[in-house]
Amino acid sequence: MIKKKKKEMQPLNTSSLSDIVFMLLFFFMITTTIRETTKKVEFKIPEASESAKLERKDLASHIYVGTPIRSEQGKYGTDARIQLNDSFKSVTDIRDFVAAERESLLEADRQFMTISIKADQNVRMGIITDIKQELRRCSALKIMYSARKAAPVSE
Repeated sequence: MIKKKKKEMQPLNTSSLSDIVFMLLFFFMITTTIRETTKKVEFKIPEASESAKLERKDLASHIYVGTPIRSEQGKYGTDARIQLNDSFKSVTDIRDFVAAERESLLEADRQFMTISIKADQNVRMGIITDIKQELRRCSALKIMYSARKAAPVSE
């Protein structure tokens, strides 16, 4: 009876493993895009005499108010419209928007959620008031208005 020698398995060569990991990391970094809202309204942000910078932009949800861009004017007209995420909505849709935005945040951060209103400087105040009333109804009380710093006055 002849005994067979057990063949030892050669160790796995892991020298190129780090190269593969970094190659995959770079691939995902390059191909992944941060989701931005496609702006479908034109707006010129009003000037402000005083302003404060938002500390955590990840907790801000944006409501855009202005006239539709040229390519959308045939469908929606030239009156000021409300844009939530990537579509035009009415004031009554704000409640669902706020609820969805709250759900997307961590539970600990929900109390710090801020609604940013980016409105054209020529939009009627009635639309802004309607938006504020609806935000109040759904308990979204932290509201920020986007503004640009006023140009320095030269004397």
